[in-house]
Amino acid sequence: MNWSLPRFSPLALAVFRRNLLVWRKLLGPAVVMNFGEPLLYLFGLGYGLGLFIGEMQAMPYLTFLASGIIASSTMNAAAFEATYSVFTRMVPQRTHEAMLASPLEVDDIMAGEMLWCAFKGTLSTAAIFIVALLVGGVQGDWAPLVVPLGLLVGLAFSGVAMCMAAVSPSYDFFSYYFTLGITPMFVLSGVFYPVDSLPSVLQWLMQLLPLVHAVELIRPLVAGLPVEGAWLHLAVLLLYALGGYYLAVVLARRRLLV
Repeated sequence: MNWSLPRFSPLALAVFRRNLLVWRKLLGPAVVMNFGEPLLYLFGLGYGLGLFIGEMQAMPYLTFLASGIIASSTMNAAAFEATYSVFTRMVPQRTHEAMLASPLEVDDIMAGEMLWCAFKGTLSTAAIFIVALLVGGVQGDWAPLVVPLGLLVGLAFSGVAMCMAAVSPSYDFFSYYFTLGITPMFVLSGVFYPVDSLPSVLQWLMQLLPLVHAVELIRPLVAGLPVEGAWLHLAVLLLYALGGYYLAVVLARRRLLV
């Protein structure tokens, strides 16, 4: 196995552009999905539960929930693209093998794929932010910063998910990743209720996972509150992004160059 550090070059942008051109044909359904799902969450839970809960952590529950949904939907969009879609291009369609016949190397392909997956996550960030703004869930003047921040959140989840795509024998394998990884983070990382309401052991474990840090960055921006520990949260997300990319490249080299 080749453990050398990845080489990043502008050729990765060719992979990003290729995926963008293909995705344009699916733009309509993608827009409906990005706007439709958050509307259900924000109206069904934000307004429904919000009537009973009132405020949570000094903000309306609609704002509390909207900020959590922004972070978790970015995670879901990036993770889904980096597993199912990347695996499709890597194995059934053998698109990556065709790319290797060009000047592109595995490092370039995985970098382009990771940028694309993070971009899809950022689109989800922007869509849900717009919905939250329209329904009155956004209160902070600095709240638009969550959209570029979504790119870092997308990168943090894309790299790890691409590792799953690089080792997966079939689509069924991703059920383990989403059931044992993504779903527990979605439920326990402060999207619907504060993390400090969990048992102390779970609170500690959640701090090791990226979604908690994404929520802790996004929620104060949406609510108009000070962001505490910003550098720590940013560092954790960046560590997941860089570490995930490195490991994804190593595993993809083994799969594509054997």
